[in-house]
Amino acid sequence: MAYRDQQLKEEKVFKDPVHRYIHVRDQVIWDLIGTREFQRLRRIKQLGTTFLTFHGAEHSRFSHSLGVYEIVRRILTNFQGREHWNPDQRLLCLAAALLHDLGHGPFSHSFEKVFKLDHEDYTKAIILGGTEINAVLRRVEQGFPEKVAEVINKTYEDKLVVSLISSQIDADRMDYLLRDAYFTGVSYGHFDMERILRVMRPLEDQMVVKQSGMHAVEDYIMSRYQMYWQVYFHPVSRSAEVILTKILHRVKELHEAGYLFKHEPKHFLSFFAGKVSLVDYINLDENIVMYYFQAWINEEDEILADLCDRFTNRRLFQYVEFSPDRQIKESIELYQLFEQIGLNPEYYLVDDSSSDLPYDFYRPGEEGERLPIHLLTPKGDLLELSRASDIVESISGKKRTDHKLYYPADLIERLPDHQPEKVRIKELLGIG
Repeated sequence: MAYRDQQLKEEKVFKDPVHRYIHVRDQVIWDLIGTREFQRLRRIKQLGTTFLTFHGAEHSRFSHSLGVYEIVRRILTNFQGREHWNPDQRLLCLAAALLHDLGHGPFSHSFEKVFKLDHEDYTKAIILGGTEINAVLRRVEQGFPEKVAEVINKTYEDKLVVSLISSQIDADRMDYLLRDAYFTGVSYGHFDMERILRVMRPLEDQMVVKQSGMHAVEDYIMSRYQMYWQVYFHPVSRSAEVILTKILHRVKELHEAGYLFKHEPKHFLSFFAGKVSLVDYINLDENIVMYYFQAWINEEDEILADLCDRFTNRRLFQYVEFSPDRQIKESIELYQLFEQIGLNPEYYLVDDSSSDLPYDFYRPGEEGERLPIHLLTPKGDLLELSRASDIVESISGKKRTDHKLYYPADLIERLPDHQPEKVRIKELLGIG
C-alpha cells in the first residue's frame, strides 16, 4: 500500500476541550504530528501576551493546529460524494490544515514586527526545507511539499481547497474563535459550528453555505467582531505587547552599540544581523525568550532591566485614549516633557493602534481583496451574505480603529507633586 493511503492499525484520538475528540487515522498525519517542527508549536502560545490579561489563555499553536485539522476532517466527511469535491485532494487538505501555522515564532506578531519577519515565509521554508516535516511530505509523492505550501500560501490552483483554511469563513477562524473564547473564559466567541459544517457545500472554486444556515453564519460573524474588540485588542494585552516589543528593540539597540551584556543574547544574534537561518528560527521559542527576559532583569542598562521586570512580573503601562494625528502638539509636548524628567520617550511613551474589518464584500482589484461568503439558495443561485443579512450588512466594509497612548503611571506618580513637569504631563494625559 502506498504511504499516502496507509491507515493506522487503530485510530488515535486527542482529547480536546473544544471539539471533544480529534481523530487521526492517516499514517501521514500521525507522522507529521510527531515531527520536531510540529512539536515546537507546543512552546508557542496561540494568543501571545493575552495570558497577562485572561489568565487561562495559555493554550498553544499546537492545540489550535490540531483543531483546524479536525474541523477540515469533519468538513471533508460531509463533502464525500458531493459534486465538485475531488476526494484525491483529501490528504492535501488535511496536511495543509495541520501545518498552516508552522512558521509562527515566539509571541508571533510582536516578534515579526521588530525583526521584519513573516511567519508565512517560515511556514513555507519549514515545509520545503531540510526538515522532518519535509521528509514526511516527500514520502507521499513527488511535489507534495510544494502543493501543501501553495495551499497555505493561497496560490494553489484549486481555490476550493484554499478556501477551507483561508477565507472569510474557514476552519482556521472557526477553531481560533471557539478555542480562544474557551480559554479566555468569555462568551463572545461561541457560535454553532456544527450547524455551519452541516450546511457547507463545495463548489468549483469556493465553499458556500446553504441559505438555511444564514443565521448560524451571522452568529459566527458577530462572534468574530466581538472577540477582536473584547479579547484580541484588549488594551491590557496591548500594553504587554508594547513592552515586549520595546524589550526586543532595546536589546537590538544595545547590541548594535557594543553594550556588554551580563547575559549575552546568543539566540538573537542572527535576528539582529538579519540573517536568520531556518535552524536558528526553529530553535527559538517562548520558553527561551522568557529565560532571557528574566536574566536581563539584572542588566546594568536601566531601561532593559526595567522593561524585562515589567513584562515578567506584570507591571504594565497604563493607557489613555489618544490620537497622534489629531493631537500632534500634545504628542510633541509630552515627548519633550518625558525627556525632561529623565524617561526615554522612545521606550516609555508609546502610541499604539488596533484595527479590524469584520466582514467585507468583494472589491475587485483592491489590495488584500477578500472573497465574500456566499449563500446557496434553494434554487441553486448564489447570494452574497451581506445582501441577505441586515446584521452583516450593518458592519460590512466598515473598518474600526482604536488608538491608545501607553505610559508608566508608576514612574510619573513617583515625581514630586509640585514638579511642574508632572502637573503638565497629567494635564495632557487627562489623568487626575
